[in-house]
Amino acid sequence: MKAIFLDKDGTLIDDLPYNVEQRRITLCAGAGAGLRLLARLDYRLFVVTNQDGVAHGYFSDEDVEGVAHRLADLLFRERLPLEGFYYCPHHPDGSVAPYARECNCRKPRPGMLLQAAHDHDIDLRASWMIGDILHDVEAGNRAGCRTLLIDNGNETEWRLGPKRIPTRMAPDLYAAAVLIAEEDKARR
Repeated sequence: MKAIFLDKDGTLIDDLPYNVEQRRITLCAGAGAGLRLLARLDYRLFVVTNQDGVAHGYFSDEDVEGVAHRLADLLFRERLPLEGFYYCPHHPDGSVAPYARECNCRKPRPGMLLQAAHDHDIDLRASWMIGDILHDVEAGNRAGCRTLLIDNGNETEWRLGPKRIPTRMAPDLYAAAVLIAEEDKARR
């Protein structure tokens, strides 16, 4: 199986920092059409997202589960299945003791992608990580995926390094899907 791993905020949905209010969660413009294109190419869709608001006490694991249900509903309305939702609740500077720690799942580490690959028998070399910051790119590269940076202005640090260079770049998720489709066609 091949997968599209999607960062949540700023990639799949409009970026509202630390938002867990389901009524305020909306897909980015063009996301539905782009993801339908990828689904036609037999990619399975997974969300991998850092949710350190749990570690900081801004919201709970239950709130994040509500967000996952909302995303699954939004994608269902686009006639798309969400195969998995993986999140990291940790942050080393958190204030909630069980979550205030280093971990292997927090991007830029690849733990969430590796766990999803293990759980769903995903071929990481045939898969893509799509995100709007270089931490997403690094996580994908470390996992062995091809990577695509949505260059929408959300990356502000631009700390480059060998694992932080994307395979491709696009302005939004629809353009990303078109680039991935073209690359798949070229590989065949």
